[in-house]
Amino acid sequence: MRQDAKHQLLGRYRELEALDRLLREVRDGRSRVLVLRGEAGIGKSALLDYVAAQAAQMQTVRTDGIEAESDFAYSGLQRLCAPLLSHLDRLPQVQQGALRVAFGLSTGAAPELLLVGMAVLGLFAEAAAETPLVCLIDDAQWLDLMSLRILGFVGRRLDAESVALVFAERVTDEEGLSGLPDLPLRGLADADARVLLDSALPGPVDPRVRDRIVAETGGNPLALLELPQGLSSAELAFGFGGHGVAPLATRVEEGFRRRIDVLPDDTRALLLLAAVEPVGDELLLWRALRLLSIGPDAAAPAETAGLLKLGAPVRFRHPLVRSAAWRGADADVLRAVHSALADATDAERDPDRRAWHLAHATVGPNEQVAAALERSADRALARGGRAAAASFLERAAALSPGPRERARRALAAAGAHLDAGAPARVPDLLAAAELGPLDQLQQANASRLRAKASSMTNPGLGAIQPLLAAASKLRELDPAAARETYLSAFGAAIWAGRLDEGGLRRAAEAARDLPAGDATAGVFLRALVAWTVDGPVAAFPLLARALHSVTNDENLAVLWPAANAAVELGDLAAWLDITDRAVRFARTTGALSILSTALPYRAASLGYTGRFSEAWDLLAEAANAEEATGTATRMATTALLSAYRGRERSALELVEAAERDGEQRGLGRLIGMAACARAVLHNGLGNYPLAMEAALRGLEYQDLVVHHWTCNELVEAATRVGDPAVAAQARKRLADWSQAGTPWALGAQAVADALAGAHEQAEDRYHDAIGHFSRGGLGVFEARARLLYGEWLRRRNRRTQARTELRTAHEAFVTMGTEAFAERARRELLATGETVRRRTVGAPVLTPQETQIARLAVAGHSNAEIGAQLFLSPRTVEWHLRKVFARLGITSRRELDGALPGR
Repeated sequence: MRQDAKHQLLGRYRELEALDRLLREVRDGRSRVLVLRGEAGIGKSALLDYVAAQAAQMQTVRTDGIEAESDFAYSGLQRLCAPLLSHLDRLPQVQQGALRVAFGLSTGAAPELLLVGMAVLGLFAEAAAETPLVCLIDDAQWLDLMSLRILGFVGRRLDAESVALVFAERVTDEEGLSGLPDLPLRGLADADARVLLDSALPGPVDPRVRDRIVAETGGNPLALLELPQGLSSAELAFGFGGHGVAPLATRVEEGFRRRIDVLPDDTRALLLLAAVEPVGDELLLWRALRLLSIGPDAAAPAETAGLLKLGAPVRFRHPLVRSAAWRGADADVLRAVHSALADATDAERDPDRRAWHLAHATVGPNEQVAAALERSADRALARGGRAAAASFLERAAALSPGPRERARRALAAAGAHLDAGAPARVPDLLAAAELGPLDQLQQANASRLRAKASSMTNPGLGAIQPLLAAASKLRELDPAAARETYLSAFGAAIWAGRLDEGGLRRAAEAARDLPAGDATAGVFLRALVAWTVDGPVAAFPLLARALHSVTNDENLAVLWPAANAAVELGDLAAWLDITDRAVRFARTTGALSILSTALPYRAASLGYTGRFSEAWDLLAEAANAEEATGTATRMATTALLSAYRGRERSALELVEAAERDGEQRGLGRLIGMAACARAVLHNGLGNYPLAMEAALRGLEYQDLVVHHWTCNELVEAATRVGDPAVAAQARKRLADWSQAGTPWALGAQAVADALAGAHEQAEDRYHDAIGHFSRGGLGVFEARARLLYGEWLRRRNRRTQARTELRTAHEAFVTMGTEAFAERARRELLATGETVRRRTVGAPVLTPQETQIARLAVAGHSNAEIGAQLFLSPRTVEWHLRKVFARLGITSRRELDGALPGR
């Protein structure tokens, strides 16, 4: 069998070797992912068949993406997973529930994409526990959006489960599986192409014509086999159609269409039925054929022609046969076929597919069908299929006979597209909705949707005014929605920052007279208005009240203002608490929209405690979340933590990337944060003129939160440069912050007083600063205060005392991994006469991922909990832990804490 398969796949030796290697590695216990990518007919399906044949001793599951089915949420994924559902009860309850709801097997809250993805990852791992699993997905470009996203997520997280995930994807403008390992497929070499062509030619052909045909097809195997079909030697004398410029896939499809056109009418109708019935359900096909008065003998000509094979499921010779049957059909015949399929579909068991067929069978408006599609949209939303719901609603709007219902459904479709992360579709649907009669609230919601769509593509500078306009329309109609929209406008204005200096003022003036209400969003809105209009000091009591109103996880929709309020007040404990709850809530529920924001906030908060290793672990997790969501939220935190780490070249690259991104996307606050990161980096390196320059640039605009951080850096840099006027100005701004009364703010003010205040009070103020930072758990600032105090002591020739402070600071910086500050402390220690060797770091015993897993294991997390945090299957976690034990020379988790480097 193996040799036969290899002989049938002419000229594919490189590809076969790659697939053989993949299967060997999966048999050896590793997981492997591969995307076979190429044009239609290039041989992707044949290679999948080869994998299936070679994996005969393994479990094999397979599904195809079907263009006609791409509106059905999870359809491709459900077909792939159906044979594996016997393993479902081995998953954690929350993952079981998510998968059951997504597949329509039970009811419940709509699951988040991350939770479904983790459930599928776990299902694959459990299925492969005894026998390796091979998953084959053909025509991945036509999978429904949810299936494509989840399988892409799983493909990026597979590691040690003995699972092979092999996709075949046609080259398109938007490759849905980008970033996964791929194997590009090209045409056959000329010699192999000639051999294949000779097997398909009806008779002798001039060698020059044969060479021209090979050149025209580019060695595409399907074209070489199929284009000669039905053509005589005379017709082939000038190649395939002379100098035609149609794409090769189109020409192959036309070849299939010619072969279909000569078949009997009933056979063509059968092919069309099979083409528009995406599941390949043979029994359903026969029921529909009976409704069209077509007998079973109609199948024989199609099977004889090699176009179709009946069975479970019904399969086409190639997806282009399906396309040829579908696209070449007469419109009336196509509607009749959809009508028959609708009548043959059980309305109780599969109402959504029945509604879909009815929609395509309907000419002109039809309220009954539109209502059925709307119910399908509701069911899709209940399963988490926002993109599918949007498609159903869009079609329902088109079929609505009344302008009022048409407008309402178009408005709902726009909202569903927005929730699905497809803002580009929103403007056209809103324009359609606004053609019908919309009441005032609907008009206001349309404005809100348009503004939110705009803010998704242009989150800073361009989003402020549309959001303010939408909020204004909602003020009297829906005050709660108005408050949330004003809060979004504030968020846009904060991020626009220096690029729209009047943005915050406009938002504050517009929202100033709106009653705050009791909701958390209203309290934050009132606090931000006060911060903008009356200044930070006046806003401190309101910010504290708003912060303390976030009492449960359901309020985490206001995560960004809560985290910012905590830092503006200098309340590290609240920042840690909120971000911890947000991350735990997001991981438990699979809420990627919260997780992708919460992880960078959490990482930054841990960085200020001095827990930099944990912070970097969270940023690695954030990178995985960004892959799943397509968002980019960690850039500012990554730049800041890199500045603290102190590796100049890599840190500056990240800072410069943040600056470019801020300019391009209209995010002035990102520019301000980049300037702060520059100042941190240069202060750590002891390059004070550059630190002062960066801090002054950062303080050209008062960015929420960031201005305090930057003032800290400016006081230190200006003092070292010898510019007392600039240092005094920064000290004054920090004096205002100290009125918040938190350890962070009080410590920052004490450092500023020690650096730029009365000389006779400096020592007491250093002691105060160290005490405040220690009490507040601000490890990085406590170490920096000790470094400054030690430097001050050395310059007064109090070397013994200086060594104590500098040694403590140096040890802290080394432990935290803040290399530039550690080197600065080392140089100061040398100047006191103490011998200090540089800490050299040898080759790491563990990889970063292994270290992360080991730390979580030390913290008491189970394999399942570690896997949920790191988007890994529990089996992969177990495999990594076995490697960790072997490398560290231990045998159990109990020994990890003492053996783990850096603990």
